[in-house]
This record gives sequence, structure tokens and C-alpha cells, in this order.
Amino acid sequence: MDHPLIDLISAKIAKAEADGEFDNLPGAGKPLPPCDDPENALMHRIMKEHGGVPTYVSLSKELAKLRAELAETGDRAKRTEIMKAMSMMETRIAIARDEWRK
Repeated sequence: MDHPLIDLISAKIAKAEADGEFDNLPGAGKPLPPCDDPENALMHRIMKEHGGVPTYVSLSKELAKLRAELAETGDRAKRTEIMKAMSMMETRIAIARDEWRK
């Protein structure tokens, strides 16, 4: 079934094409850039343009902070707590990566 607005959309595209709005666009005549994930390409581009990062990236930064804190801590009890937090963080990162790939 066609989209209910397909006629309007087609008319707007045809008018823009007739008015030359598609002439001399940047990248015209060049191949499209490679895309590893075509299903989510638009979402990835929008996130990149607006400074967004996937959840697993921000979690990885938190994990790096925990590792630095572990390296600076000599207290056994505190080290144990940090290592537990690191283990949980690694699990969260793995889950977030799996979700991102879907």
C-alpha cells in the first residue's frame, strides 16, 4: 500500500527537480561513501552531526575512569569494590554493543 501522502511527496519532488534545486549538489556524480550498517545509517549520521555517542562508548569512558581509580587505590576493600563495578560495567558495555549492532 502506498503512503497516503505519496502524491504530495511526488509533486514536491517533481517541482524541486523542475526548479533545478537538485542541480550542482555537493558530491554530485561521486560514489556514495561506504556504509557498514545501511539500516541505521541515517541514525548514525544524525548522532554524529549532533555529537551523540552510542551508549557503549560513554560506558567505556566510565570503565576507563574505574581502571584509573583502581590503579591509584591501595586499599583492598576499595579495590574489590572497584573491580566489582568494573565487571558490571564490562557486562553493560557488552549488552550495549549488542543492542547497537541490532
